[in-house]
Amino acid sequence: MQLTKAMLDQSTDRIYDVLVVGGGAAGLSAGIYLQRYLLSTLIVDKGKARSFWMQELHNYLGLPPDTPGREVLKQGKAHYLDLDGDYLNAYVEEVIDEGDTFAVRVRMGRKNPAYRTFRSRYLIAASGIIDHLPQLADMQNVFDYAGHNLHVCLICDGYEMRDQRAGVFASREGGLEVAFPLGWFTPHITLFTNGDFEVGEELRDRITTAGYRLVEQPIQQFLGENHVMSGVELADGTIVELDTGLVSMGSKYHADYLKGLELDYSGGNLVTDAMNRTSHPRIFAVGDLKVGMNQVAIAAADGAQAATRIWRDIRRLEGTRRRAIAA
Repeated sequence: MQLTKAMLDQSTDRIYDVLVVGGGAAGLSAGIYLQRYLLSTLIVDKGKARSFWMQELHNYLGLPPDTPGREVLKQGKAHYLDLDGDYLNAYVEEVIDEGDTFAVRVRMGRKNPAYRTFRSRYLIAASGIIDHLPQLADMQNVFDYAGHNLHVCLICDGYEMRDQRAGVFASREGGLEVAFPLGWFTPHITLFTNGDFEVGEELRDRITTAGYRLVEQPIQQFLGENHVMSGVELADGTIVELDTGLVSMGSKYHADYLKGLELDYSGGNLVTDAMNRTSHPRIFAVGDLKVGMNQVAIAAADGAQAATRIWRDIRRLEGTRRRAIAA
């Protein structure tokens, strides 16, 4: 059920089989599988998962290509709640390993927040990432186009950029490297540094050889209307016309709550085994937090795998006890 503040004291008295941090595609998939395995589950979601901002999911099997990410999440949440899973809109601040259980401290609300601690036997980290965007004086100008034709994922949206005039927006030199695989889809590429960094001679030569344009002036604003970006205006008033754009600025990992735990990382990503178990035997990582492709289809599969591995663990430990109790 959807938990409210009035229900919290009753919920904090129980020990869940699994607490899932994050209500995106990976977390909801895990929750659905866990509930179908007759395990008790709580999903704690801070809201606005990365897929929430996707205006159209062009590459998800079986869905119309104009399906927005928020519709997928809405349907997934409804499915999970229909299976009697618990769901709480809150922010996870800390996870403490108590041995047999985890103590998960959450904060609800920004003004006059309430705090509670929940306990679970297993933890699934599904809190995902959020993409860094170009930093302009008027950030609403960026938000107007991000997720529409100002993309953040080449794998998701390279096809949508085919043969168009594409801008690549980076905050460091390495971010410009995405231009070369983007060249598979379109040769009409302009790279923007926004004046934030110097481009080395080696990369500059590669850009020139590929026939791409490099713009190193700061950006004043994006241009367009009705969420369709049509170019940028530079600081000196120059207009660069574009049909589409790709932001390549890295991401923030929503995993600060795991800092007190000793887990293996590769860069910012958690290292997991084939079933998404981390270096801690009762902590799993799914979706964009783990090493692998950042795709909704992969995230949904990750959730299914982690839930199945947890069910097998619990079944092995408990045998047929739970079925006997139910009978």
